[in-house]
Amino acid sequence: MLLRTAGIEPGMRVLDLGAGPGHVTFQAAEMVGPTGSVVGVDRDERMVDVGRKRAREANLDNVAFEVGDARTWLDEQPFDALVTRLLLFHLPDADDVLRHHRDALRPGGLALAIDFDVGALRTEPPVEIVARSKTWIEAAFRSAGASPAIGTRLGVMLDEAGFADVSSLGLQVYLEPRDAAGPKLLSGVVRSLAPQILAEGIASEEELGLDDLEQRASEEIRDANAVLLLPTVVGAWGRRPS
Repeated sequence: MLLRTAGIEPGMRVLDLGAGPGHVTFQAAEMVGPTGSVVGVDRDERMVDVGRKRAREANLDNVAFEVGDARTWLDEQPFDALVTRLLLFHLPDADDVLRHHRDALRPGGLALAIDFDVGALRTEPPVEIVARSKTWIEAAFRSAGASPAIGTRLGVMLDEAGFADVSSLGLQVYLEPRDAAGPKLLSGVVRSLAPQILAEGIASEEELGLDDLEQRASEEIRDANAVLLLPTVVGAWGRRPS
């Protein structure tokens, strides 16, 4: 939805920055069609190898993957569009990355950034275990140098990087009280961040209670008849001035 709304269309040459194994790369390739092309760039060779294998298996000749750092990678030919998903979240120099790749776009070229606003995570009515987990998650990301609420700033960042006609849109999932996906996701994120949480003294093992965190979250959400709002996925886009 965000790709289409921003303006990815047939015939474009697209750069997918921080492509990983190519989830967005292949979506964009389908949208640009055989008259367009997509280059996925990631600094992890293993992810690039996965992307290349997937492209071969799908017989896609309009998709290529390259190993490269988002801060420095450039191609000789300009792109019609730049897409980056869940990359800026992890970069302390995200503003510089946007400026760097603005100049890799043709005049009038499109830049689309997609990232999280973890600050939007909540329940209605409030549930204490969810609020506490959110505090742990945000603190863990920040202590590791990530920006958990960067989604709120994407439009501002594009504007400050010199892009014009900037717009943004947030998408948020609402989960009903008995939907097991919410507690499972919440506890899974806390579990994955537990080493950072413990190392930074954000919470103790006893406070986390990982063994039954999912069960407790599920019970408290059901008891409160609360709707769980997941972190917002935000897209912001703009164009290189002509």
